[in-house]
Amino acid sequence: MTKAFPWVPLLTLTATSFVAVTSEFLPTGLLPDMAEGLGVSESRVGFLVTLFAATVVITTAPLTAVTRNVSRKALLVTVLLVFVAANALAAVAPTYEVLAGARILGGAAHGLFWAVIGPYTALLVDRSQLAKGVAVTNFGGTAAFVLGIPAGTALGHALDWRLAFLVIAGIVLALTAVVALTLPHVEHREQLATGEIPLPIKHDRSVPIVIVACLTVLLFMTGQNIYSTYIVPWLLDVPGFPETSISGLLLMQGIAGAVGLFIAGYFGDRYPRATLPVAMAGVLVSIVGLGLLGGVQPVVIGGLLLWTLAFGGIPALMHARVLSSASPRIRDQAAAFLTVAFNVGIGGGALIGGIVIDGWGVPALPWVHVALWVTALAFVLVTTFAPARAPREVAAVR
Repeated sequence: MTKAFPWVPLLTLTATSFVAVTSEFLPTGLLPDMAEGLGVSESRVGFLVTLFAATVVITTAPLTAVTRNVSRKALLVTVLLVFVAANALAAVAPTYEVLAGARILGGAAHGLFWAVIGPYTALLVDRSQLAKGVAVTNFGGTAAFVLGIPAGTALGHALDWRLAFLVIAGIVLALTAVVALTLPHVEHREQLATGEIPLPIKHDRSVPIVIVACLTVLLFMTGQNIYSTYIVPWLLDVPGFPETSISGLLLMQGIAGAVGLFIAGYFGDRYPRATLPVAMAGVLVSIVGLGLLGGVQPVVIGGLLLWTLAFGGIPALMHARVLSSASPRIRDQAAAFLTVAFNVGIGGGALIGGIVIDGWGVPALPWVHVALWVTALAFVLVTTFAPARAPREVAAVR
């Protein structure tokens, strides 16, 4: 018998993913303000995204291994408190170097957060409810683009970018108390039968599927973040939108992403192999349109809508595939390496985007995005015929 869907704890996790994503991407909306306030170039502020992601890449797997026996609830509370400290430090940072240190601290917490929250979701719901559970918790990340980042951008533009980080720190602190009071404990360690011994991870038959998923994520996230990290400078420079319209455009993108998440969740269960390539093709078409007709503001608005509508559900599709495909004994590690893949793409894309801006200017961004996205789509089309689920193999018998 399927147990009742755990809405309250899942919505609590949704709220945590909301603040995590808002904290990660807030500099993209405030990039010009932060550059002016710190007296550095916009590309140097963009590099903070790379630095954050690089920290996630370096620390996620080791921290996941070190904390493998720690209570998931206690670990999540600790991670959230580190988020509070990182955002508070960013708010008062007197120099670029101190701000970079705050982002490193936040990046270490962020990687471990995503390595915990996915498996936590899988432990709260029945296997038959996993896709729905992942969609609910991932909606927090989408909502961050709808509300968190636009609201933080508007606040930073109107008052001060430091205040935006301080407000995020206060919200995370309040949410930490909610998590401590309401989130149920879960048993995340696999219980072996008497006489069984765990297989080495390399012999687990779900490992190849996890590797394919991580490579897919690495390719498409690199392409995505070459452009999206610097979307504000592009909107100001190429189509010539006024600065006052930026928060509204980001809000519009966030709403489109939320709709895209719903669409992907609906069709992903029914057409699991076709949904991802179709969504990626939609992104590719929109970016080509933005590159060709970036000076026409109505076309840009339509292109932004299609871009985020198509992309909105792709991360959730990949999370659900990994969590359902990985055997229980490697689920935490699979979530950790998926987090690494996402952040290598985020950081690598931000780094390449900064190099593109310095070398060829902002108008070149969509075309570099297109080049990598074509590669990613080709990879998806080739690998989409691999089995979507591996046999569960958790231990060697006597």
